Amino acid sequence: MIELTGVTKSYGALLALQGVDLAVRKGEMFGLIGRNGAGKSTLFQLMLGLLSADAGCVQVDGESVAGPRFRAVKRRLGYLPENIVLYDNLSGVETLRFFARLKGVDTAECMPLLEQVGLKGAAARKVREYSKGMKQRLGFAQALLGNPALLFLDEPTNGLDPEGIREFYQILKTRQEAGTTIVITSHILAEIQQRVDRLAILQGGRIRAVGSVPALRGEANLPLSMEIVTHSDDTRALVEALQRTPFGKLTIRGRHIVFECQREAKMLAIAALSPLSGHIADLQIQEPSLEDVFLGCMGVDA
Repeated sequence: MIELTGVTKSYGALLALQGVDLAVRKGEMFGLIGRNGAGKSTLFQLMLGLLSADAGCVQVDGESVAGPRFRAVKRRLGYLPENIVLYDNLSGVETLRFFARLKGVDTAECMPLLEQVGLKGAAARKVREYSKGMKQRLGFAQALLGNPALLFLDEPTNGLDPEGIREFYQILKTRQEAGTTIVITSHILAEIQQRVDRLAILQGGRIRAVGSVPALRGEANLPLSMEIVTHSDDTRALVEALQRTPFGKLTIRGRHIVFECQREAKMLAIAALSPLSGHIADLQIQEPSLEDVFLGCMGVDA
């Protein structure tokens, strides 16, 4: 659905993107993560045709964003910028009808969309009376106008409460199941960890890593964390057994024993604990989080 080859973009002396190669498959939810200034917003604007690359090629749905036929492709795109600007003197439904006319979309879509994003009861209120989260919902509704084939969402849950975030991703899941391709950025890595199919990590204008979260975990070779809860405060037998194995440092807190082991040693750890199962009340295995993977790629000790 999206293909970038050797894309470079600079702003004067600042090199924002350096030789970026990236492909987003049709129908997937693809994440872009990176520190502030990593190049995510520039990449978004290039894929939307709002900026021109200094070098390289950007294609969306088979068309170059610099070509004459991309205008037709743009009509099938939806975009929610990180900082959406709305007209305070318009109501919610008037705002959505305004965007619908700009996009050439039937205004009959507006009220059902407002209901879908939870703004039906506030449709007639002026935008100036909306909270930050309500404005974000309205911005999301405008991105959904026209049932776009491709959605670009830049920090889309900014200002939403937990319930709003859950509803937002439920809508996205439904759209994706219907065939929509979604590109999303978020600084809340735990939020997208279980939701994206694949993601790219940007650093200094370059793609540092691309893949699914499990694949990136494997590439990062980060240790697992294992926590044992014993039946009593007497942990001696378990500690002695673990000390005979090649695992990391043990941390003991009352009935809790925590240690790290490499992924390939997980079954060895379980085998070492099996004869002592009568002493164990619970065992939890914690995979490295997306935040751990991200910091590892950035060269930061988590």
